[in-house]
Amino acid sequence: MRSRIKSYLSITKKEWNGMVVLLIIIAVVLAAPYVYQYFRKDNVINFKDFDKDVALLNQAKGSDASDYSDSGEPLSDEKVANPVLFVFNPNNLPAEQWKQLGLSGRQISIIKHYEAKGGHFNKKEDVQKIYGITADDYKRLAPYINIPGAEYTADKLTPGETIEINSADSAKLTRIRGIGPAFAARIVAYRQRLGGFLSKEQLKEVYGIDTIKYAEIKSQVSINPSRITKIKINEVDFDGLRKFPYLTNKQTNAVIQYRNQHGNYQSVADMKNIVILDDGILRKIEPYLVFK
Repeated sequence: MRSRIKSYLSITKKEWNGMVVLLIIIAVVLAAPYVYQYFRKDNVINFKDFDKDVALLNQAKGSDASDYSDSGEPLSDEKVANPVLFVFNPNNLPAEQWKQLGLSGRQISIIKHYEAKGGHFNKKEDVQKIYGITADDYKRLAPYINIPGAEYTADKLTPGETIEINSADSAKLTRIRGIGPAFAARIVAYRQRLGGFLSKEQLKEVYGIDTIKYAEIKSQVSINPSRITKIKINEVDFDGLRKFPYLTNKQTNAVIQYRNQHGNYQSVADMKNIVILDDGILRKIEPYLVFK
């Protein structure tokens, strides 16, 4: 009986080795979570980056963007202790100069967002309409605000009144009903390239002024052709002529090269020998050329 029980409970060496391996595996499985926690370090949350992400999300949802800079940094309400006052034009004034004048980061951000959306200060009183600019701020700054041509922008034109388009600055052009600062700037920029307008119709060549916009403004403008600046075609170089909107770079180069090879132009008739200039182009450019 005893030998039978002993035989039943005895194990072979192979079975013993298998049991040892099994016990080792069980021990490893049980210990693994503790070993993992010991060696693993939790990631540290960067709350600065988190705040930036929250700020960007809030901006995307239409929240108050004035609480954060474009980089996502929270804006400060602190102002310099001793502001420096100087005469300034508030349009496109650098942020650093606004800071010198005593405005906070939050106030400056609001102004820059206003400008980014096409906002423009037409007169000094417009500054006090900016959200965040206090009455004390405006009272302190008002004597130093200088907007060139601001006297022209207080009111729109009265019926029958017109603006001479070749002499008006951008501020004066904003008196035209239907013309804001952006259109005024485009008209002035195109006028400088062109040398001046010979007819009202040329306003339709300004980017954004279509037939409808032209019909809205044409009765409010007048043209003085004597104010145009003409091109001295026998003296102008390539860089000077390529700004002229009626000639392409290729045509400009042809005009300069033909002059270099054949001498000065005596009249527009000489330019007919340039193959890439047709009669239509010559008619457009002739009033702008001087052949002396």
